[in-house]
Amino acid sequence: MDAPSPSSRTDTSREPIIRVRGLEVGFGTNTIMKDLDLDVFPGEILGFVGGSGQGKSVLTRAILGLIPKRAGKIEVFDRDIDSLDDMERRAMERRWGVLFQQGALFSALTVKQNIQVPMREHLDLPEKLMDDLAMLKIDMVGLKADAADKLPSELSGGMIKRASLARALALDPDIVFLDEPTSGLDPIGAADFDELIATLQRTLGLTVYMVTHDLDSLYTVCDRIAALADGKVVCEGPMRTLLESEHPWVRSYFHGKRSRSVEAGAKEGA
Repeated sequence: MDAPSPSSRTDTSREPIIRVRGLEVGFGTNTIMKDLDLDVFPGEILGFVGGSGQGKSVLTRAILGLIPKRAGKIEVFDRDIDSLDDMERRAMERRWGVLFQQGALFSALTVKQNIQVPMREHLDLPEKLMDDLAMLKIDMVGLKADAADKLPSELSGGMIKRASLARALALDPDIVFLDEPTSGLDPIGAADFDELIATLQRTLGLTVYMVTHDLDSLYTVCDRIAALADGKVVCEGPMRTLLESEHPWVRSYFHGKRSRSVEAGAKEGA
């Protein structure tokens, strides 16, 4: 049976798993985003794009509750994240996993120990079971078993990404947040990582929120794309919607000198 193609997995008739309305975030006198709305639907891979300094990672951290917001409402799993008490907050955090841009592995811990950090924080499991679960996650992301006892300094860039993804999957989350997952990888490594994300989404039924500037990722694995400019989401939908957008930044990004549309035109004219 063939895997679902991007856009075929999204059912926008269902309630969003993440709903952001009227969000405003800023630091000091600098407003990063204002009146921002965004929906993320269950089981989709959403690609989130925007220019440098526009606030892509800021929005991710606001959704995760890592930075304060000035106004607006963020709901995850139909719960307003501001209304959660400490116990409810911890229960919410068990349902999502995060891969930060540089991996953010603890340098003094092995890969296996890094993966076990969320388990030790949220669960009360025997050591042997945590070892078995960590090895399962290592295999799941395509790392060899001997990576378990390596320190982050002993890993390649691609291995760090996979180890960080394994840690993000440690608690079997419903949502995975990926911040620039293919940055720093060569084209082959980036393509392999995209394929891994798509496979895990399909087999585990994950909802994936992926901040990325990688055009290949946007074309090949994302069901929908949301573009951030002028402090808000200016366009969202499947790739064809972004390609048809008249917004200046969106047109520049998807029809610029390094876009796929330019490459396709060059090949047709060759």
